[in-house]
Amino acid sequence: MGKYTDDEIRSMPKITAKIAADYLGISPMMVTLGMRNNVLPIGFAIKKEDRYSESWSYNIIPERLIAYNHGRINEIQVQNIEKSLNTIIEQFEEMKHDLVFLLKENEELEG
Repeated sequence: MGKYTDDEIRSMPKITAKIAADYLGISPMMVTLGMRNNVLPIGFAIKKEDRYSESWSYNIIPERLIAYNHGRINEIQVQNIEKSLNTIIEQFEEMKHDLVFLLKENEELEG
């Protein structure tokens, strides 16, 4: 069972549940079950269903895995929330600008 460094995790093209488990020091089954049940916030578990069976695929995000391993996942979540809020504020400002422009045009047409 190998233990990977943060830099090794960052440089991998794909991180499997086995690699994540080795990195975190837990079993691969704990990784997959944790991701499926949304209690291990290191990526996304995607359920694939067809007529006869179901399967899961896992998209593990290196920076989330590293942050979780170092107990900093909350910092990442806060940063993502701040980015989302900034985007919303920017979009609101654009809409406000457009509304002011339309109101001025309307006043000019009426006046």
